[in-house]
Amino acid sequence: MIIKTSITLLCSLFGLALVAVGQPLPYLKEPSFKAGEELHYRLRYGVVSAATGVLKVEDSKIKFSSPHSYHLSARGSTSGTFSIFYTVDNRYDSYIDSRTFLPHYYTENIREGNYRRTDIVRFNHPKRTVQGNKGTFKSESAQTFDLLSAYYFARNLDLSNIKPGHSFKLTYFLNDEIATLGIEYIGIEQIKTPLGTLECLKFSPEIAPGRIFRKDSRLYLWVTNDGNRIPVRAHVEILIGSVTLELTNAKGLKHPLGKRLEGVSK
Repeated sequence: MIIKTSITLLCSLFGLALVAVGQPLPYLKEPSFKAGEELHYRLRYGVVSAATGVLKVEDSKIKFSSPHSYHLSARGSTSGTFSIFYTVDNRYDSYIDSRTFLPHYYTENIREGNYRRTDIVRFNHPKRTVQGNKGTFKSESAQTFDLLSAYYFARNLDLSNIKPGHSFKLTYFLNDEIATLGIEYIGIEQIKTPLGTLECLKFSPEIAPGRIFRKDSRLYLWVTNDGNRIPVRAHVEILIGSVTLELTNAKGLKHPLGKRLEGVSK
């Protein structure tokens, strides 16, 4: 169970985002990413490499009501000896409006051990509804995301006025349910990564204690304090050991990695 939850955490971390409560969220006019971006991640259970993940941005070949859309994709799978005991091969796809970054259409193809699930989700933002496998759901928020589109929307938020201790809420649709996720901003830290030492914004998303997480466990997420705003590291202590997600390679970035731009937190 610990191994399974640790691997699934890899894909869940792709969707962590920062959104304020109770009002439409302001975002930068120019996106922090571009078509051709590709991010590679590695998940470690303790010191053992357990899984890998790849996120990509492409111009959408599917046409929607918006003039231009992006196709976002994420794939997470077990690696090395972990594949012998438990196999995960999950694929996530989201098609978003390139102007508002809101999702049009989202799919999941889940393959975890003997478990299989395919989800197809459609968003109607003017009506604030989400259509999933089990019907149509009403959202109270004007901005509702799937996990993947939430991640990319968050990268484009204006965080210039954020201060340590500020908390946020994310509204997202997952497993035929609309839910929220609380996130606290901690501050700025220098983080050593496989791509060098980077100045990062540090956040702490909510987690629920249980069979995997200790009562005092906290999940921490580090995001580059530059024009790209990409997560480079996530870490959480669990009942037995710890789980760490780290960026191992980045291609096709819109901005130089680690170079602070105007409007980025100090």
